[in-house]
Amino acid sequence: MASNQDVSGSNASGLVAAVDLGSNSFRMLVAQVVHTPSGTQLRPIDTLRESVRLAAGLTDNKLLGNEAYQRGITAIRRFGERIRGFDPAKVRAVATNTLRVAKNASSFIRDAEEALGFPIEIIAGVEEARLIYIGAAHEVPAVQGNRLVVDIGGGSTEFIIGRGYEPKLMESLYIGCVSHSLRFFPKGNIDAHAFKEAELAARREIQVISGAYLKSGWNQVIGSSGTARALSELIADNHFNGLADGLTMGRVNGSSGLITLDGLKAMKKHLLKYENISQVELSGLKDDRRSVWPGGLAIMIAVFEELGIESMEVTDAALRIGVLYDLLGRSQHDDMRFVTVEQFMQRYAVDREQAKRVGNLAAEFLAQLPKPSEESRIDNIALLQWTANLHEIGLSISHNGYHKHSAYIAGNADMPGFSKNDQARLAALLIGHTGKLGKLANNASFSDWRMLFCLRLAQVLCRGRNNSHLPKVKVSEHDGSYLVSLSKEWANQHPLSEFSLLKEAAEWERIGRPYSISLK
Repeated sequence: MASNQDVSGSNASGLVAAVDLGSNSFRMLVAQVVHTPSGTQLRPIDTLRESVRLAAGLTDNKLLGNEAYQRGITAIRRFGERIRGFDPAKVRAVATNTLRVAKNASSFIRDAEEALGFPIEIIAGVEEARLIYIGAAHEVPAVQGNRLVVDIGGGSTEFIIGRGYEPKLMESLYIGCVSHSLRFFPKGNIDAHAFKEAELAARREIQVISGAYLKSGWNQVIGSSGTARALSELIADNHFNGLADGLTMGRVNGSSGLITLDGLKAMKKHLLKYENISQVELSGLKDDRRSVWPGGLAIMIAVFEELGIESMEVTDAALRIGVLYDLLGRSQHDDMRFVTVEQFMQRYAVDREQAKRVGNLAAEFLAQLPKPSEESRIDNIALLQWTANLHEIGLSISHNGYHKHSAYIAGNADMPGFSKNDQARLAALLIGHTGKLGKLANNASFSDWRMLFCLRLAQVLCRGRNNSHLPKVKVSEHDGSYLVSLSKEWANQHPLSEFSLLKEAAEWERIGRPYSISLK
């Protein structure tokens, strides 16, 4: 990834930026952080949006085609110029559904990070839902009781029920305006049968979650981001709200922020007058939305019908705002990842004393090792301690091979606050914290060897699960080889620990990484 060292961004002091690599559009928001006695607010300074249509570039084999690939990189390069010189801690870039499913996503992300100059996280669907809710909750009027937020994106639709700023129920379904339009309205062709099939397909997906959502209930319904905003504007511009016949120009009392079931049905009726989307005449229908509008409309009607919604308020705030508030939370020690790890520790009845013992010792070892210029030591210590806190969660399944169960849970569970890359690193450290190292040695993408060394050493020394038996240990590293120095007297008094350390050294030697034990 390119290093962003340009100091021209000195005027960026106090600014934060969020980059959202969506399935239809790429967006960036630059905002100023405003601290008030009542709390922190974000004041938008600059926004960028490019219609990249990434999902439309997916081949049948789930590969990003060259044209979509290059459109994306070109757009990101322009975004990179705007935030050049920003503090990396003040920028967060996330990628959503299309890059979750594309087989060549890793290649795209590598080129995209080079173009942007900052890391890019591929986030899971539930994490996307959480961030969307946070963004919407900060921008819409407060409500007593539950709030339902629905976000129809290019490749997925997120459903969240929350209260205040806290999401409670989150789901991400693989239905989106781009994917649905390509599937049911190929080449822009429209007919009543295809539209009905599009509605039914969306309703079948929503039925899976509707029971739990209806049981929870809500007092407010919010549609967030591009599709909802576009539909609300079309309804208002063309007088579709409650006017099921005829096309009338102009807005109705400025109600562009409202979607009604009557308005959606009137829009559908108008759409079905045409045979192809290119023929449709609608005030306010933008060219970059035209090809994905039918799919978005079908999904929104299915949402209304399946969940019994009559009207929906609309906000443009969504993922980008949520990303920034979450970023601010991390800088203010309100990082959701700590909350998630705590919940997992409770769920899997973790031995907290042992977890703390292993984590503290591993962090102590890491602090003794050299810090490469590109490493974020603070972030790595946090990751190391999360790994220690979760290293025994697999014991809830089986003692034999428990580390494999721990890694599977961390790699596949919904973990709010964690990106896909966070979870992959966490899972790799968990699978490697004990046992053989061969699989990780054959994994070319694994690079956290220094942290793994510290974690494994701490786990070996803490086998007795007692602080009073821990020795004073010095560790060092040079050109990928490790040296562990401790008292010979202690080793003589703890033959099992000495034997375990020698086995540990042999395991590292087996994968070609020199490891020496010095007893003095």
